[in-house]
Amino acid sequence: MSPLRIGNLQLATPLLLAPIAGYCDVSFRVIARACGGVGLAVTDLLCPEGVLRQTRRSMQLAATCEEDSPLSMQLYGGDIDLLCEAARWAEDRGAHVIDINMGCPVDKITKRDGGSKLLCNPDNTVRMVERLIKTLRHTPLTAKMRLGWDDTCIVAPALAKRLEDAGVAMITIHGRTTEMRFSGHARLDGIAEVVAACKTIPVIGNGDIHSPQDAKRMMEITGCAGVMIGRAALSQPWIFRDTWSYLTTGVIPPPPSIEEKCAMMQRHFRNLIQYRSQFAAIVEFRKRVSWYAKQMNPCRILRDAIRVINTPEDFDEAISRFLEWRLAYDDGAYHDDPRDAESVESRHRQAV
Repeated sequence: MSPLRIGNLQLATPLLLAPIAGYCDVSFRVIARACGGVGLAVTDLLCPEGVLRQTRRSMQLAATCEEDSPLSMQLYGGDIDLLCEAARWAEDRGAHVIDINMGCPVDKITKRDGGSKLLCNPDNTVRMVERLIKTLRHTPLTAKMRLGWDDTCIVAPALAKRLEDAGVAMITIHGRTTEMRFSGHARLDGIAEVVAACKTIPVIGNGDIHSPQDAKRMMEITGCAGVMIGRAALSQPWIFRDTWSYLTTGVIPPPPSIEEKCAMMQRHFRNLIQYRSQFAAIVEFRKRVSWYAKQMNPCRILRDAIRVINTPEDFDEAISRFLEWRLAYDDGAYHDDPRDAESVESRHRQAV
């Protein structure tokens, strides 16, 4: 498999962690990186005004650490002057890549002429990119886009080629239109058209990658140089490790043990305290437990306990009790019971 380069930046793998708004902050990125296989991670969408004013929220979203490398900082918006200032701000703070979001379909982004709204006026978008490239001193500029606003304006192949000519170092293409949002299926033929339009820069495919097999299929069908994985990573941060192994050896490693999964949760929780606050960690994990639970069943004990935590001690107690029960369950302690696992968990909750 050919190595993936973004300008002068050499990535260890062609697998990218997507900038999922509200989920992929540094607290989570270092968890995915620790599992292995992540070639590049991208920050949450950064508002130029927010980073320039250094608002608390923007600084939380832009936070990084030594382990969080290489890192792409993603900016959005339609004000070219602010974007240029913010791009230099990100460059000065060590971003390895600056990415311009041309794909977010959310109204609060598109109404500010950002995200996929940039697809509606390709001429202005190309001029904006040309200015950004002149502004940056040494950091490669990339773009993440969708196929078009809707099926009447599929602009991605032509725009990607123009962006390549302007000096963009990589294109990431989500195989849906803005109008589709996250419904339907990512269109591999649309991604393939963008790949064909770009002659010298890598194109990364995005959308509906739920397994290593999905990643391989997208790369084989579209010819893309790599894939960006988003929501699947929230429940299985080790998907990058598994995918890289599958692409290079054809073998998918065994999943992490239940102890290792619990350790990931504990580290993620402590990261949230470190980079945000104790309150944020508690509130966040009341929601995030559902994502981890997708790969930990049976785990109703854990879901129910985490959803009512009020302190870090509550969190540790919930993990400890679940792990004690789950190890006993996995050892066969309850397997002679005719009732299902949910009933066993219910009785255990009453006992403790």
